[in-house]
Amino acid sequence: MAVKESLPYDPQNVFARILRGELPCNKVYENDYVLAFHDIAPKAPIHVLVIPKAPYVSFADFSQNASEAEITGFTRAVGQVARILQVDGPGYRLLSNIGEEGGQEVPHFHVHIFAGRALGPMLPE
Repeated sequence: MAVKESLPYDPQNVFARILRGELPCNKVYENDYVLAFHDIAPKAPIHVLVIPKAPYVSFADFSQNASEAEITGFTRAVGQVARILQVDGPGYRLLSNIGEEGGQEVPHFHVHIFAGRALGPMLPE
């Protein structure tokens, strides 16, 4: 089910529950600002999610309301995760779905890192 970006943050969403330790994850990286973990339904050989620890619904919410430290910490963490996964050389794709038309399914801002094979065109023609 697609997420309406305009709705308030839902503290019972799956990522909030992972952050609270209520649900397990296969962690790749964690710092003060983010948690990165393997997707449970991968769409590529490497499929990792990077989520901020603070409650932001979408990129729009994050970019408007996060502190400079959170934005910097998140951005640097995405790069660090790519290096940990050793995909920064061969290449990878970053994706963040935002709102209903963007296909967002979880109402917690997150970035997907896809890698491990040639990923083809961004969108079907």
